[in-house]
Amino acid sequence: MIPFEHYEQSAAYLREKLGDFQPEILMILGSGLGQFGELVEDPILVPYGEIPHFRHSTAPGHKGRFVFGCLEGRRVAVMQGRVHLYEGYTPEEAAYGVRVMKLLGVKRMIVTNAAGAVNLSYKPGQIMLISDHILLFPITPLKGPNEDRFGVRFPDMSTAYTPALRALAKAAAVEVGVPLNEGVYMYFPGPQYETPAEIRAARLLGADMAGMSTVPEVIAARHCGMEILGFSLATNMAAGILDQPLTEEEVLECGEACKTQFSALMLNILKRM
Repeated sequence: MIPFEHYEQSAAYLREKLGDFQPEILMILGSGLGQFGELVEDPILVPYGEIPHFRHSTAPGHKGRFVFGCLEGRRVAVMQGRVHLYEGYTPEEAAYGVRVMKLLGVKRMIVTNAAGAVNLSYKPGQIMLISDHILLFPITPLKGPNEDRFGVRFPDMSTAYTPALRALAKAAAVEVGVPLNEGVYMYFPGPQYETPAEIRAARLLGADMAGMSTVPEVIAARHCGMEILGFSLATNMAAGILDQPLTEEEVLECGEACKTQFSALMLNILKRM
């Protein structure tokens, strides 16, 4: 279990770097989506490696830094990249940034990821608003003694993805003309891609997308009492749907190709929040 003092020391370092700036919304950008952080106005850049106790991001397409500043009048803390369990981190380490942001006063989180489409009606390049998730593995950042200063021992997950924010996101998508699916995200720990049999099982369980991130951060954010929005960009069809292998290059290329519509949606959401 990570000592509470580590979170406090990370937060104290960031307060010193930020001065009077206090973020209100945390945005976590997944694989291939990091370019959105370049839109932040008057950015304050803080690499993860400079922050005491913060974990490093090693995944392709993840810059591994915070970008603090303003977007559409909102004070944001943008994480250009995250850490994953497949990099050797624990669930608590994967969610470390969420808890540090809670200590800085952040109350809302927008989390994004690149994922494989399990739903056969989805197509690469489409964005899914996450309504719920499936976690079948013994993976949670809340394992061990509860830290009451973050939240209760048994946090409710029935509305982990805040209904009011989901309604806001759907209205924002209509306004900017971005097609938006809504469905269930299923977590797999990776780094190997899922097998065709695992994807068939995921579909039977009600999953629409499958990926290797997001859920540890959402659990921690919910535990901290944050409001949450989640999005998955379908960068490929999941294993077994098409007769071709899955590659990380495909993920990054799709993120680059979809950056215009993704940015338009995120900016309109921020404007409405």
